[in-house]
Amino acid sequence: MKTPLDAAETAGAAGDSATPAGRSPWGLVLDRLRTNRAAMTGLGIVIFFLVVALAAPLLTTLSGWDPAQPDKTAIDANLAGMPRGALGGIGAEHWLGVEPVSGRDIFSRIVQGARVSLFIAFTSAAVVMVLGTVFGIAAGYFGGWVDTVISRLIDLLMSFPGLIFMIAIMAVTPDVDRIVLLIAVIGFFSWPGIARIVRGETLSVKRREFVDAARTSGARDHRILLKEILPNVSGPIIAYATLLVPGLISAEAALSFLGIGIRPPTPSWGEMLSNAVTYYQVDPMYFVIPSLCLFLVVLGFSLLGDGLRDAIDPKGARK
Repeated sequence: MKTPLDAAETAGAAGDSATPAGRSPWGLVLDRLRTNRAAMTGLGIVIFFLVVALAAPLLTTLSGWDPAQPDKTAIDANLAGMPRGALGGIGAEHWLGVEPVSGRDIFSRIVQGARVSLFIAFTSAAVVMVLGTVFGIAAGYFGGWVDTVISRLIDLLMSFPGLIFMIAIMAVTPDVDRIVLLIAVIGFFSWPGIARIVRGETLSVKRREFVDAARTSGARDHRILLKEILPNVSGPIIAYATLLVPGLISAEAALSFLGIGIRPPTPSWGEMLSNAVTYYQVDPMYFVIPSLCLFLVVLGFSLLGDGLRDAIDPKGARK
């Protein structure tokens, strides 16, 4: 049986004389990834936000403020027209200040917002990978009417204006868990893209000699799919999923910004930006901080995804 990332292994053996002999395909990918400065920068950004998200409960405890807890003193100061820096501003009590009207601590909401946004993005990406891989491999391997039905379904879903349908569905289903609904809606409208890629990769892999050998030896379809096809299309799936995460984070932020995604008091960067539109002139930091976080996390995943794609397919990167 061929090992995963057959294309990367061939490219490394034929065109990269500096690659140590005997390295596994994934070892070659990691070697190339380590030499990509942009990818390493993206990885550092991603790791930082993952640590923040995982440590969010500890960080909010250290800050002394629950994300849903208002500071009544800051609210009274705001209503009285007192300067923001006098009460409830950036300082030892509130490390990044407070929201202008609700009086909630911005730092605790930022770190908990990272936890919510990344959880939704990663869970949605897992849904997309599972659906896209299952449908894509089935279409590419079995062909015939299976390929026709799945391909037409993919074409149908990709012809829909996805964001508009997400907005419509989120708007008419208000009385359910918003996080679960966001994962389901974003995942459903995002899987056709990866399914089309997996289908193409499967069509290429299933014509190779080791698949013919497995079929000739009497291996059943499910064994061929799991042992021969899936390992050899895993590279593009992982690279695509990494590039998909920034779009999923942006989709969640956009829906929350429109007021139909995550709703207060649950923290969300998109919901914070929505409120900041009204109060950014009074408190610019309320707009700048979540915007900067959203920009950095999207940039980090984009740089990492590009680097991972080039590391898996070095020939494609040189075209």
